Amino acid sequence: MQDNTPEYDAEDDFDRPSKSQLKRDMTALQKLGDDLLALPESRWEPLALPEILYDALKAAKKITNFEGKRRQMQYIGKLMRKIDAEPVREAVAAFKLGHAQDSLRLHQSERWRERLLASDDALQEFLNAHADVDIQQLRNLVRAARKDAANVPEKRSGRAFRELFQFIKASEAPEEAAEPADEDADE
Repeated sequence: MQDNTPEYDAEDDFDRPSKSQLKRDMTALQKLGDDLLALPESRWEPLALPEILYDALKAAKKITNFEGKRRQMQYIGKLMRKIDAEPVREAVAAFKLGHAQDSLRLHQSERWRERLLASDDALQEFLNAHADVDIQQLRNLVRAARKDAANVPEKRSGRAFRELFQFIKASEAPEEAAEPADEDADE
């Protein structure tokens, strides 16, 4: 029997990536270009993108045809090969993280509203967690929202219900967002 397997020398050159790996890399850059397209244009400026890539992204925003959009995204992926993609990845990740944090804050506010409407103990817990809120206004909002819920139990969209949510959301706002507003009031 004859062995048809080729013999490999240690000197054979296998240092370059495979064709499949190159395709995966190109697809990843195209996906990154798609994520970059989802960012607002104001987030593109700090990335110092080349003019040709910037123009291609602006053109892609205007294309509505599926095939045209697909080709434009391939072109953007090709242009992305020529730049350092790491700052773009970081910008996209930071943008997505910001949206996730905003969503988490809204869900926390919703949970507080549910708890405040369910029991009086939650009111004291909320006051302990948020010492700087207007206690009287919070109690009035909770009382009014409970009254709305008692009048129409299946409808949970009364004015007091919404106002309570807005009050909680404002008290849960991150500290750094509240500081610039205070500075404007001092001027």
